[in-house]
Amino acid sequence: MKLKISEIFYSIQGEGVDMGIPTIFLRLFGCNLRCTWCDSMYAVEGKEYKIMKIENIIREIELIDCKRICITGGEPLLQQEPLIDLVQILVNKNFNIILETAGHIEPDPVFQNKQVVISMDCKCPSSNMEQKTNNSILKKLNKKDQIKFVVKDQKDYDYAKQIIVKEKFQAEIIMQPVFGTKISIIADLVLKDNLPVRVLPQLHKSIWGDKRGV
Repeated sequence: MKLKISEIFYSIQGEGVDMGIPTIFLRLFGCNLRCTWCDSMYAVEGKEYKIMKIENIIREIELIDCKRICITGGEPLLQQEPLIDLVQILVNKNFNIILETAGHIEPDPVFQNKQVVISMDCKCPSSNMEQKTNNSILKKLNKKDQIKFVVKDQKDYDYAKQIIVKEKFQAEIIMQPVFGTKISIIADLVLKDNLPVRVLPQLHKSIWGDKRGV
């Protein structure tokens, strides 16, 4: 089976609970959302990708001395059938996997494996895609998984807070300010409301800015 691949690279995990850990990134091409703050449109539109057989993807990944991989996009679950095969091979090879997805496509049960962490977005109003999020999918995530709210302003924060309080998710909750938003503003709001979340920046952007492939 084959996958559309935007890029494969090795860097520091810049988001979520694994922030700061060296990680292989496998970026899949294609997405059916158009978030206003998307920082990887080259993996969403155009023809900047290659079609790779799973065995060739594995071969390239194994050239890097690392057993931690983040599968991102784009929207990886648009290629869910071949992705299932890839993830099963990676699990058998003892990789720890983070699967990033946007919260509007239900992941296959194979991704419930203890070696796979699902990192799922809950879109806020500044993305202009908030109507696409399916909270019933987010509620199925386990304690090992994480839900990420990317927040730009007070409106986003209030929107996220309402959902967090109402839904009582099992997964770890991340509140991530859009790069350029003053993180202390979001942190102060979280402290004021005593929300059960982690406030985390985009570490890779603090280090390298908008440089691609890091």
